[in-house]
Amino acid sequence: MLWNLKGPEKTISYTGCVIQLYIALGLGSTECVLLTVMAYDRFNAICRPLHYGVIMYPKLLQQLAAVAWTSGFVESTVQTTLVFQLPLCSHHRVDDFMCEVPALIKIACVDTTFLENELSIVTVLYVVIPLGLILVSYGCIVRSMLRIKSTEGRKKAFGTCGSHLIVVVLFFGTIISVYIQPKSKYTQNHRKSLTLFYTVVIPSLNPLIYTLRNKEFKWAIKRLLARDPS
Repeated sequence: MLWNLKGPEKTISYTGCVIQLYIALGLGSTECVLLTVMAYDRFNAICRPLHYGVIMYPKLLQQLAAVAWTSGFVESTVQTTLVFQLPLCSHHRVDDFMCEVPALIKIACVDTTFLENELSIVTVLYVVIPLGLILVSYGCIVRSMLRIKSTEGRKKAFGTCGSHLIVVVLFFGTIISVYIQPKSKYTQNHRKSLTLFYTVVIPSLNPLIYTLRNKEFKWAIKRLLARDPS
């Protein structure tokens, strides 16, 4: 996708489109599950600090990671297989920055009601339910934070959740806008911009967001900002 964006010719082979959709769906679905697991981790760290080591033991972490990656790419395999079984119209013009399911459904020359319903179910399983679990976790976290009397304690608790919460808002906010909002809510150009945002911009920002708690990173930023221009 990035290669096509840089030049005037924006084409992709059929095989390339299949691979692009498969990888994008797999990584996106996996991230939805991983963000939910991370919310559960933050919940235990703040609401059950004395039992954290017992609850989040290494073997469980490995199992949760395995479930996230396996479920993400199983969903991607099913979705990609169903999409590319559709007979596509002769022009083969995908009106998006990349091979996305909604854009590919639009150029199918058959009734796509079944696939649209299946996509709705997948959206509930990988977007609505994970987001609901994350909100429940943060509801419990906020309640625990309000019980903390010291300002330093609240600051530390917020620091534990801050980076994760930023990523959740950015990632799920754009995903919901593309897959759940009514079709008339945004123009196609707006939808394409949102697609570009959650497939390129957010993953590029993730390393920066997650290192905001790193003391060495903060020190380096302060040193860079305080450097004399002369």
